Amino acid sequence: MKAKRARASEARRPAIMGILNITPDSFSDGGRYSRLDDAITHATAMVEAGANIIDVGGESTRPGSERLTVDEELRRIMPVIKELVARDIAVSVDTMNSATAAAAADAGVAMINDVSGGLADREMGRIVAQTGLDYIISHWRGPSDTKAVYRDVVRDVREELKHRVAEMIVWGVKPRRIILDPGLGFAKDAEHNWQLLGRLSELTSVGQRVLVGASRKRFLAPLVPDDAPTAERDAPTAVISALAAESGAWGVRVHDVAATRAALDVWSAWNDGRRTGAAPKAGA
Repeated sequence: MKAKRARASEARRPAIMGILNITPDSFSDGGRYSRLDDAITHATAMVEAGANIIDVGGESTRPGSERLTVDEELRRIMPVIKELVARDIAVSVDTMNSATAAAAADAGVAMINDVSGGLADREMGRIVAQTGLDYIISHWRGPSDTKAVYRDVVRDVREELKHRVAEMIVWGVKPRRIILDPGLGFAKDAEHNWQLLGRLSELTSVGQRVLVGASRKRFLAPLVPDDAPTAERDAPTAVISALAAESGAWGVRVHDVAATRAALDVWSAWNDGRRTGAAPKAGA
């Protein structure tokens, strides 16, 4: 299987992962990119806007969604993946299926993004180890409409992710290839999500890279006008991206790349000012 690395982002600056849903039922943009030409055009636009990697998924994880067969998932995503790789665009495959991950790896993707963290398909660890690709492990206790109880959501998520990392290492996945995602919205309510974001440094301190995927999720709805379309949540998402950068996140997964790029530009300029504008020390 071929391994292809994503292009490195600027120093300390989080990588931007642009979301490309090849689904008819995504909560945000279902059906808009089902045609190959539309999908490629949108992916190219996200790269031009500043995306470092395009995350291609064919299965919706919205509440109540049904699982796809592997054959249908491959039918949806493989033409898009092959075309993007041919254009030298770094691609991540968003899948819970080891067979899909293997096929995407053969096609040249840079990463495997598994929202179940290897729990939906027990063969995933073996496949990831064979590919040698970066692997995004999300915290997962079940689909997004699963109700879960936590003693302390940040500590619980942190410990459960550490267990997932340990299992993947047993399979042979190298620790440096593992990226952690707190799984915002999956078996978590709004309060849980905000606690995970507000205490994100407790996750980044684990020692693995951390990806934040808050884009357009339901817990952001109270921050925009009632009945506003999901795209109205892009401004809060961009702010979260900048705050995630400040907390040490390796990357952010977003729908609106341009808005997040602008927010990260502000964050970078702010930090440049903090470093270069510091008062000289006494005697200097």
